[in-house]
Amino acid sequence: MSDSQAGAASPHLDRQEQRQAAAARPMGPLVIHEIVREQGEAELERSFSGLAWSGFAAGGSIGFSFVAQATLQAGLPEAPWTKLVAAFGYAVGFLIVILGRQQLFTETTLTAIIPVLTRRDLSTFLRAMRVWAVVLGANLLATWIFAAITVWGEVFPEPTMRAMATLSEHTMAHGFWHTALTAGSAGWLIGLMVWLLPGAGPGRPWIIIILTYVIAICQFPHIIAGSVEAAFGVFSAQASMSDYLLRFLLPTFIGNSVGGTILAALLNHAPIADELSGAGDDHQ
Repeated sequence: MSDSQAGAASPHLDRQEQRQAAAARPMGPLVIHEIVREQGEAELERSFSGLAWSGFAAGGSIGFSFVAQATLQAGLPEAPWTKLVAAFGYAVGFLIVILGRQQLFTETTLTAIIPVLTRRDLSTFLRAMRVWAVVLGANLLATWIFAAITVWGEVFPEPTMRAMATLSEHTMAHGFWHTALTAGSAGWLIGLMVWLLPGAGPGRPWIIIILTYVIAICQFPHIIAGSVEAAFGVFSAQASMSDYLLRFLLPTFIGNSVGGTILAALLNHAPIADELSGAGDDHQ
């Protein structure tokens, strides 16, 4: 008997106690896989306008990670621990996006690819690429608008603007392959978050906070959250469009996509592929 079945079918428990055991047992990997797959299937069925508007909302919402982190950093004294505390602000945008069920590219990278891995046909792959393209485009457009308003609107105090400039500078401070490799870690952690959330229950916000905090303190680039910072640099004349595209966007896209997809394919789908095939044979 597996751990997931223990107690739920125990001959030593009455029916009520068996139901209590069943309700308390953790989700198995196959159950989590199917929850994520169904989310991916729903994304594949969404209309262009539904994906675009939800993606645009997510791109705007993620800008509050930039604002919150910069505001905390500006309000803290200069000390070695300042960045460790300010990094908690990075979670704000992700909490809004994920709990609000908005379409964020790195989440969609994972959930939309699970139906592709399950069915392995060209039609599903092309539909997944459509989701990637629409959500990524809408996310990035919103980040540019958010950054433009931040720079030109002059709505934040000078200390916060200086902290924003510092964060923006770091986003494009490294070479192509350094950014790509560290972005792979960010994609991995966001992908891991997607797999942890179905069984997290009331702990969902803490999963989001902890994993995005790790991304922030390790300074792993995220293509949407980082786009607000990088676009801020372009609008404030700290960086050029070439810097945005070649030092941030392209390497981060590669790293985030590969990191999230490898997590989905190697660590979560492959171990249960035989179970999925067996389940399909049983239904035939």
